[in-house]
Amino acid sequence: MNPEITVKARWIERAGRPWFPVSGEIHFSRLPRGRWSEVLGHARAGGVDAVATYVFWNAHEPEPGQFRWEGNRDLRAFVELAAEHGLGVVVRLGPWAHGESRYGGFPDWLVARGLPVRTNDPAYLELVRAFYAETIAQLTGLAHHEGGPIVAAQVDNELYDRPEHLAALRDLAEELGLDVPIWTATGWGGAQVPDSLLPVYGAYVDGFWDDSETEWPSFGPVHFRYSEVRDDLTVGADLREALDGVEAGTARARPELPFATCELGGGMHVAYHRRPLVAPEDVAALALAKIGSGSVWQGYYMYAGGTQRVGQRGTEQESQATGYPNDVPALSYDFHAPIGEHGQIRAHHHLLRRQHLWLREEGHRIATMTTTIGGGSDDPEELRWAVRSDGHSGYLFLTTYQPAKRPLAAQPGVQLHVEFDDGTVTVPSRPVDLPSGVSVAWPLHYRLTPDLELRSATAQLVTRISDDAGELVVLAAHDNVPVELVVDGVDGVKVIEPDTAPGPACVIDLPGVRVLILDEPAANRLYRLPVAGRDRLVLSDAPVYIEGGDLVLHPDTSRSTIAMLPPVTLSGAGEPRDEGLWRTWEVAAPDAGTRIIAADLRPEHGPPPPPRRGGPMDRLSAPVDYSGAARLRVDVPDSAFAADRTLLRVTWTGDTGRAFAGGALIGDHFWHGRAWDLDLTPHAAAIAVHGLTLELLPWRRATGVWVDPSVRDLPDGITVDAITAVNVAKIRLRPEPA
Repeated sequence: MNPEITVKARWIERAGRPWFPVSGEIHFSRLPRGRWSEVLGHARAGGVDAVATYVFWNAHEPEPGQFRWEGNRDLRAFVELAAEHGLGVVVRLGPWAHGESRYGGFPDWLVARGLPVRTNDPAYLELVRAFYAETIAQLTGLAHHEGGPIVAAQVDNELYDRPEHLAALRDLAEELGLDVPIWTATGWGGAQVPDSLLPVYGAYVDGFWDDSETEWPSFGPVHFRYSEVRDDLTVGADLREALDGVEAGTARARPELPFATCELGGGMHVAYHRRPLVAPEDVAALALAKIGSGSVWQGYYMYAGGTQRVGQRGTEQESQATGYPNDVPALSYDFHAPIGEHGQIRAHHHLLRRQHLWLREEGHRIATMTTTIGGGSDDPEELRWAVRSDGHSGYLFLTTYQPAKRPLAAQPGVQLHVEFDDGTVTVPSRPVDLPSGVSVAWPLHYRLTPDLELRSATAQLVTRISDDAGELVVLAAHDNVPVELVVDGVDGVKVIEPDTAPGPACVIDLPGVRVLILDEPAANRLYRLPVAGRDRLVLSDAPVYIEGGDLVLHPDTSRSTIAMLPPVTLSGAGEPRDEGLWRTWEVAAPDAGTRIIAADLRPEHGPPPPPRRGGPMDRLSAPVDYSGAARLRVDVPDSAFAADRTLLRVTWTGDTGRAFAGGALIGDHFWHGRAWDLDLTPHAAAIAVHGLTLELLPWRRATGVWVDPSVRDLPDGITVDAITAVNVAKIRLRPEPA
């Protein structure tokens, strides 16, 4: 049996110990089944300990009474595989999901019946009962109390004014046999959540659902300062206004419940009319700000992107044609997530992992700490700071970060005096200039050994581990912030400034403990993985995870480096070299690498189609007329398919693009400033026979599409800077104890 999970007044407990969950959204039915293990492995290696997933009704009951659970619809297989990777599962049951799905995930046949959906209407509830019954049957034996991975369930989504219906959905699910320790409902938008459900919240850097005239949504800046406000009135606001004709109110304050999140933006989707450009640093700064604001559950949406399903009536994306305000891409649901639509590992996977390793080490303490918010107003000149403390120890949060569209200035001469039960800690001991664009969480009164305390540090705790030489505490320095450790022990208080620059070789020996201080690049390569029977630190150039006890690397270069401590023997990695604490290998991947297929193209095209508007909010509509598109045939050599995965990366400017292989649409893209990636691997046979064709529509600024200011100044037309084949290898290394 699994240890008991309970929701307390301010935090969640597992086995009687406070637990700080980290969950990430991964939609099994939007991923090829053959990639499930890879994506789940990366998520676990990224410090995620539970995966959340929608059960889209339209995917599983496309026709009344005809339920489908095969292939990548196999919910049970996905949950079981998550458990194999050591992940818990949060099942988002619906019946309405949103998720940028057609009719919010409702099947067409249900919509056609015209029932008062998302209510306690008996006819509607009977249909929900059948869907829930089939779903819950897939989960038999997998609930937490049965020894399975399912730790929580969410009913409906973004329902703000029908608490009686939300309560009825939980009752129905329990009646049908689903017994989980945590039941949730989304709390944003002023939602009225019944007492039987835990409200969970969201926070996004930007939103495709806002208007094209909006430079930055009003709640965007709020998420980059410390605040006790849990709600976000903008998430789903367009649907409330468009479908229900109402504006959101203010949520009832629930200080008696834990501050839990389920949708911290792991990136952002794009719509035709509005195409945000969310940076990895934006995601990481927002997430850390929520911890500084009192969060006790970090839940990300999305953690891994996917591809919209194609059903019996075509693609199943949200669109104006189905009554929604926005046209989104027909296939791509990449979301610029930490793990991309095609398995791309992005910078915020690494930035977030540093936070998650810290929460794994200290989350049980942080969850119980109260939050004091100091500077946190909308005044950009004010120092933004907060403290989480249990009265004896804690963390000081400081930030000078906002997205590039509205950056904050540096803060000169920063020094704070933090009150604890036994006195005041002054940090740093001497004032320090805090550069622009930095978010930190510095430890205060952190116990290194029974006799030694880190009174303060100007570096961030990442993790701690032991080897044959004893305890090793790992900190990460910040660029352009000098490292200072104030250590209090039997010999009094000492201020230590390392002689060696931060990095894998920067080790400070203290009585009974060593402190490793990494620089930013090394910290972003650091993993903590179970290798050969124990946790080890891994520094890897290539994305890495554990599968079946093996280390699995996915390099996109022909050579990469991996290092480990404590050392092991790695079969298949060549001869190692020992460098200080680390044992290092050079790993060859001859099939990996990039090749340019075409470059510097200015393809001929006709005029763009006239702008159209539609939907309930009269927004710009995605083009359907491609008669004026540039058509590029891309000759992909057979040798490009030698690796595990072949991505085609199109670096271009224009409006929208579509990719075809043998007449079949295999990808689409609304240009927004980033390259367009296509996974060619599943289509290799069709491409070998028919080739690959790109249809590109030209950019026309007068159309009025919103793109980020950093990429807005571009000429009308189409440019293709490069078309590149990116070969991603899969290297499996078998570890054995050294």
